[in-house]
Amino acid sequence: MTGTPAIEPFGPKPKRLFDPARIGVYAFLIITALYFLFPLYVVIITSFKDLDAIRDGNIFWPQLKYGVITTTDPAGNIVTRQAEWWHPWYRAWFEVCTGLECKGISPNFWNSVIITIPSVIVSIAVAITTGYALANWPFRFSEGFFTVLIVGSFIPYQVLLYPMVLLTKNMGIYSTLSAVIFVHTVFGLPILTLLFRNYFASLPVELFKAARVDGAGFWRILLQVFLPMSLPILTVAVILQVTGIWNDFLFGVVFAGLPNYPMTVKLNNIFTSTFGVKEYNVEMAATLLTGAIPLAIYFLSGRYFVRGIAAGAVKG
Repeated sequence: MTGTPAIEPFGPKPKRLFDPARIGVYAFLIITALYFLFPLYVVIITSFKDLDAIRDGNIFWPQLKYGVITTTDPAGNIVTRQAEWWHPWYRAWFEVCTGLECKGISPNFWNSVIITIPSVIVSIAVAITTGYALANWPFRFSEGFFTVLIVGSFIPYQVLLYPMVLLTKNMGIYSTLSAVIFVHTVFGLPILTLLFRNYFASLPVELFKAARVDGAGFWRILLQVFLPMSLPILTVAVILQVTGIWNDFLFGVVFAGLPNYPMTVKLNNIFTSTFGVKEYNVEMAATLLTGAIPLAIYFLSGRYFVRGIAAGAVKG
């Protein structure tokens, strides 16, 4: 009588917890992360220091004890008060001066919000419709139109700057927030259309054919079939547009006009100002406030961004 044959183990071999290769990879990743995060750490702790602590030269250590601040009120009287850790942030938001204005960056923050929201919504709405049409509803000269879009996405903005100035001036919106919104929407369309067209082209064509057999038309297929499947690529588009528009300096300084400058232009004016005492703590706080929105969007939607890239955002 023969015995039961032994069952050979199968599947991947378990890895040791302290595998040298794994330790090396994690050590490299940790060192690289610390290398890139260290400047951000210096900016953050500097934004919470007073000027005396900054002048002491210990840029790597946070300030644990705060002294007093001496200021002058409108009547010319000297006022002394206890310094607080949040005082540089308060000055950056409400009081920092550029030229003759001392209103902080709060008005410019809301200018950036007003510019960003409609620019993102309109450009994505137009691009998703155009990309869907190019991928699933080919028309005469559609390939030529797509080629023009690809070429347009690589044209430097500076080449078209003067024609856009003339166009917005003839439209009667130059030196207004509407001009900045219009310019960002126009320049965002080529690359967004390319993203959406490639994404829709990578989806199974059977979905489109089945919807057509059921009698669905252009808008119904887009809104009820393709759009619910487009969360990853929508996230990619939102991140690209918000980051590009919020961090833009060129269009803001050219098209907005003095009262409508976005945060990036205000921040540049703060850093390049040569009047008065150089308040490094206030400048660092203003820098962090300016970059807060893009950082928050990346942290909240980072995994969807990776999924969108992997799902066809850069496929031809």
